[in-house]
Amino acid sequence: MANMNKTEAFNKLGASPKNTVWSVSAFNKDKQLVLSLWQDFFKTESGKAIYVDSISRWHGHGNKEFRENFLIAYEKKMPIRAVIARTNNIEGVKRGEDASKFHNTFSPKLDWIGEITSWDGDNFEITFERST
Repeated sequence: MANMNKTEAFNKLGASPKNTVWSVSAFNKDKQLVLSLWQDFFKTESGKAIYVDSISRWHGHGNKEFRENFLIAYEKKMPIRAVIARTNNIEGVKRGEDASKFHNTFSPKLDWIGEITSWDGDNFEITFERST
């Protein structure tokens, strides 16, 4: 799917971010959590895409909302949908800088369904498989 802005990518998965600048998570009408996830934090294992990150790595405005939404999805075992974020400054992202100031593009993964496979309140892992 073509690169688009974040709001367009979320809309393709049926979700509308509360804030178009800093929201990186939103629920859709199908009771799924849509997350914007950095391409560079994925690894592939046994044909699955695995995202590994920590919430404390960054401190942008969307962090509190992300943490609250993530907790709800974890407790209710909700499916996770992915919007893949690409940036021109991955080192800045890794340092936790305000990524809304970077040049970013977004692509919704329409055929991926994920589940939270590990979370300790900060560090987390989400495993995605292609839906059939």
